[in-house]
Parts: sequence; C-alpha cells; structure tokens
Amino acid sequence: MKDGLLFLAHRIPFPPNKGDKIRSFHLLRHLAERYAVHLGAFVDDSDDWQHAAQLQAWCASVKLVPLHPLRARLASLSGLLSGDALTLPYYRSATLRRWAGELARDGTVTRGLAFSSAMAQFMPKLPTRVLDMVDVDSDKWTQYAPTQRWPMSWVYAREGRKLADWEARVAADFDATLLVSDDEAKLLQARVPGARGRIGAFENGVDAEYFSPERPYPDPYPAGIRGIAFTGAMDYWPNVDAVSWFAERIFPAVREAVPAAQFTIVGSRPAEAVLRLARQPGVVVTGSVPDVRPYLAHAACAVAPLRIARGIQNKVLEAMAMACPVVASPQAAEGIRAAAGRDYWLAPDEAAFAAAVIERLRTGDRNPQARAGILARYDWGRNLAALDPLFDAPPSARPVLEICPA
Repeated sequence: MKDGLLFLAHRIPFPPNKGDKIRSFHLLRHLAERYAVHLGAFVDDSDDWQHAAQLQAWCASVKLVPLHPLRARLASLSGLLSGDALTLPYYRSATLRRWAGELARDGTVTRGLAFSSAMAQFMPKLPTRVLDMVDVDSDKWTQYAPTQRWPMSWVYAREGRKLADWEARVAADFDATLLVSDDEAKLLQARVPGARGRIGAFENGVDAEYFSPERPYPDPYPAGIRGIAFTGAMDYWPNVDAVSWFAERIFPAVREAVPAAQFTIVGSRPAEAVLRLARQPGVVVTGSVPDVRPYLAHAACAVAPLRIARGIQNKVLEAMAMACPVVASPQAAEGIRAAAGRDYWLAPDEAAFAAAVIERLRTGDRNPQARAGILARYDWGRNLAALDPLFDAPPSARPVLEICPA
C-alpha cells in the first residue's frame, strides 16, 4: 500500500495547457507513481470542471474548490487591513484548510507538496513538507509596479514587498523549497541565506515526442505568408504586454522589410488590448486553438518578446523542441540552458529584435540544433527523479540541495 501524500495546487493541474499547469501536472503524475496522492486545488476557469474526473486516474482523492476571480480580487483587499500580501486572501479557503488538516490528523498523509507560495498557507504540519515555489513571484510584482500609474503602481510595489516577506517565511519553514531555474533559486537563496541548503531547483521538461517536428501538420498560414508565431495564454498581462510591444514597435519594421510577414498571436482568452492588435495589417489573433503545433511547425520563427518574466518560458522550450527558430528577449531567455546564436537568437532591444526576425524570415531555415538541446537537457523523467530523495529520505538524512540538482 502506498504512503499518502498531500498535493496542494493553486490551480487544477489538468489539462496541462498553460505554463504552471504543465509543471504541476507532470509533478503530480510523477508523485502518483510512488504515493497515494490526495489533491486539493482551486478551479478558476469554468471550462476546467469538465476535466475533474480525469484526475482520479492519478489521485487517491480529489478536493476541488471553486475560485471566482472577481470575488477573489475583492477578498484580496482584506490584505490591506491585515498587512498580508494580497495573494494570500485571494486564495484563502476554510474548506480547503479543513480538508487538508483532517488528512494530516488521521494519518492519511505523511508527506506534502505545496505548489506555489500561496498554497503554503494550507499545508499542515507533516513529517515531510516540500514547497515548489516555481517562481519568485514577488519579483514579478516589483517589475510590474513601474509600468503602472498610481494607485496601481503603489499596490504592485506593496505586493512585491509583502509577498517577498511571505516567500522568505515559508522557505525558512518548509523542509525543502524548489524553483524552476538556477536563477530563481539563487535569488531566493540570497534573500533567505539561513535556508540556503534547503533551496534548490528542478527544471521543467518538454514532451519531446508530442512536440515533434516530424509529423505532417496542416499549414495554418495562407499561401505565401512568412509566419511569426507567439503562443501563450492571452489574458496573462506579461503576454499581453509582450505582443503589444512587438506588434506596435517591432513588427512594422519587419513587415516593411518582408511584406509577406504575418504576426500570429495564438492563445486562449485574448484580452481586449490583444484583439485590437488584429486591426493592424499583418497581425492575426486566433484565440483558443486545439493544437499550437501547426503554428510552430510552419512558422518561419517564433518570438518571445517578454519584458516582464519570471522562471522558465515553456513557449520557448516548446518552439525549440519543434525545431522552430526562436527570437527571445533577455527576460524570456533567462534561466533557459541554451546557447544564444545557436539554439535561439537573443534580442535585447527593438532594433535587434526586428533584425533577428527579418533574418529568420529571409533564410527560412529550421533549427534542429535547438531540438537536440531540448532532448539533452529538458527531459521530464530525469529532472523529476532528482526530487525523490526529498520525499524518501528520513528527516535526519535529507539531502542538501544544490543548484540545478538534475
């Protein structure tokens, strides 16, 4: 009989159709091979309820709690009175707290994994508690602040400070804290030096068989078009900012040099600001699509023009796995173990971005070297196996974490 493990996630980890859910799903599936997983998670998208039953394939029990974003935003304002980061009351749930506590008290679970710093508030005292913080989210809020007008600039700056305090507190409290890259782990280690040996990283992976360039994908681009693809959830503000910057400040120069260029924004729930971009000649907004692979397979290049980013960009890894040439900003490339100029092209400013994209459009070459790098460095099975000692070893023998243990 498998030992019980409590898995807490801020968003239902299925289907794995966006960055955090890709990571949480693979982590859940890996742990389910070794433990009886009891999953507690929020559901913030009504479309995801239809997938709830599929989680039974990996879980001994499932507790899903509805999260209504508007109500949650209003509830988060209580943090202004309590002094907490607004993220914490956004996710607060007495139901989830009681459920997790009961599993711990009756001995059903002896190990726990909290996915994201917000879920640490629900983790009961257990012999083994691991936090996958994924990203140092506080730094993202700090990056947001200067881009906003008052009062939101003040709110975001405050959230950066308060969430950093919470991240430091839980990193000091948990037995191990994991992040998605060396850079994220080093940042947290610097902030919490007393927990340095309990802070490490495990990298994401890519399903390289699924993201294979060898299949005969249908071409979604009109004849004669030179496609430039961006993939991602298009209600996520850093993605909205990225495509807006590219479409408004970079793409006009690209289209002037290559009139057949088309910038295709592929992703669900496009914000109004994204939909407006489709008024610009050569810009197409698809909305949700059943499969992003054809857009990468037939694009002349993929772009990742993010100006605000944390952690690892799955969109970059997936495009590289498809042997699609990638042009990325320094923020989008941060933490990715790949060589600029070989595995992808780094573009630090608007002029460099336009020049790199124009070159990719004109050459039309694929990039099999990028796929080779993904196969060598971003294998889910190998990277996840590095976590097993954290859960298997007794407290007296837990390993000291190293940067990038995989």
